[in-house]
Amino acid sequence: MIEKTLVKVIIYTDGAARGNPGRGGYGALLMFGKHSKEMSAGYRLTTNNRMELMAVKVALEALTKDELEIDIYTDSKYVLDAFEKKWFLGWQKKGFKNIKNPDLWKPLILLYNKHIIKFHWVKGHSGNVMNERCDVLACNAADGNKLLIDTGYEQAVLKEDGGFF
Repeated sequence: MIEKTLVKVIIYTDGAARGNPGRGGYGALLMFGKHSKEMSAGYRLTTNNRMELMAVKVALEALTKDELEIDIYTDSKYVLDAFEKKWFLGWQKKGFKNIKNPDLWKPLILLYNKHIIKFHWVKGHSGNVMNERCDVLACNAADGNKLLIDTGYEQAVLKEDGGFF
């Protein structure tokens, strides 16, 4: 019997914010065998943590198959620890009460559960070529002219402030 060789999907991600909150962007690099894809987008008002989450979420949404073996490299301890230390399980049990960014965590956890994912921490701005590329993508998106609305964030700000900003 011939054993099937699995090709891992490798994903690098990064988020950026110009002010926190402020303009922001994410960058993601997906690699599968000989194929690669870069993804990025900028937002007019968001936070760095949201962009770190958005990068992982968008990268996983781009995959067309389930049950893939995936290595995700991030410089975000926020993202890494939530999965590696299984914080998200407690958040789910509590209905995401008092958890920031539930609008991103909920779909991200659903995506996470569709695959076999291992997170890896990469020190930011340390010369890792793929992480540096994601940083460039995220920063260029944040500095761009075609900024999207991070509705999840802006609605939360309106709710907290009780009015318009």
